[in-house]
Amino acid sequence: MKALFLAGGMGTRLRPLTNQIPKPMVPVMVRPLLERTMTKLKGYGIEQIVLSTCYQPQQIEEYFGDGGRLGLKIEYIREDIPLGTGGAIKNTEKFFDGPFIVFNSDILCDINIEELIRFHRSKSAVATIAVTQVDNPSMYGVIEFDRDDYIVSFKEKPHPSEITSNYINAGIYVFEPDVLREIPSGRAVSVEREVFPSLLQKGYQIAVYKGGSYWMDIGTPAKYLQAHKDILSGRCKIPEADYTSNIIFTGKNSKIHPHARIIGPVYIGEHAEIGAFATIGPYTVIGNHCVIGRGSKVAGSIVWDKVTVDSGARLIDTIVADNCRIHRNMEFCKTVYTQQVSHPMAM
Repeated sequence: MKALFLAGGMGTRLRPLTNQIPKPMVPVMVRPLLERTMTKLKGYGIEQIVLSTCYQPQQIEEYFGDGGRLGLKIEYIREDIPLGTGGAIKNTEKFFDGPFIVFNSDILCDINIEELIRFHRSKSAVATIAVTQVDNPSMYGVIEFDRDDYIVSFKEKPHPSEITSNYINAGIYVFEPDVLREIPSGRAVSVEREVFPSLLQKGYQIAVYKGGSYWMDIGTPAKYLQAHKDILSGRCKIPEADYTSNIIFTGKNSKIHPHARIIGPVYIGEHAEIGAFATIGPYTVIGNHCVIGRGSKVAGSIVWDKVTVDSGARLIDTIVADNCRIHRNMEFCKTVYTQQVSHPMAM
């Protein structure tokens, strides 16, 4: 089975982090989210990937190449203009002659893909939609289904009084090729608002898969920060982490001064240096090639690669992008800091 990743979004809600990088390339524990998801798929035996790109596609193509470095075979298709989720899927029709998996590329989840595929086959449905439960579904597309797990209706952002289900579309699907034939060509199409309701109206069976206990759309800085806290706490686990340790991961050639204070859980990348009397954590990620100066404090924060935090600086619940420098004694709280904006942005 092949997998399709919809990786063309501009990541508007995640700006300024996505001003210079496409959203699927935003790092999760130092590695791009897209890489983490594709590596997970490889563990389930899915090695043929199609990437549908639009915004800054060259960054994605240059990083992944043909996929050989990851033991994958990757093919690309670019959108000249945004085609929506349905249009992007239709645009990849030539790659698929059997059932395939579709992923929105900004999703972090623990869904068992093998179980999802097995469930889809057992339901003889044209499509299976993975769903997740949320406390307040009024901001999402709500899915109603029967006792046999077949969808009976879709409600887009219902009024609280209209809510009869708290299950929403998780952005992960298994499609039969019939779905591709039902998507209009030559224009932007929403698979959620147009294609799925149309399939239902035409009598096709669409199943819902309720497996998985963790799901997060990292579409905003606050959710991006929360996703890291969930990983650090073990609510959503990553394979390289040691959840019995105060420092769940330390990359090769990193140096922690004996007088530094580490308050776990903390993740530290490769070639990082933590200075004397610096305090790191809790719930903190330090990227590759970072230098954290003497007496500084970094807590509840995500620091990307090649960042320097000078002595006495303080970062609390803050995201710092690649190649930034936090100068001596500067303080940031609940801030997104990049060198591409004139002023740090509050979350």
